[in-house]
Amino acid sequence: MEKPKAFVDKEKCLACGGCISICPQDAITTCSTKAVVNKEKCIDCSICIQTCPIGAIKSEVY
Repeated sequence: MEKPKAFVDKEKCLACGGCISICPQDAITTCSTKAVVNKEKCIDCSICIQTCPIGAIKSEVY
């Protein structure tokens, strides 16, 4: 069974950078001015989800 991973709703993302700076795995970068989660690096610690001020990051099983 796959483990959940964070993902970014690109429609909501404002590219504030808060999730990038807080991620302990360096699993989040920007692409075309939106945050992107590297599924290989993400450990679903949920820190980015809690940090996002607009709720653009969620956890989902891939």
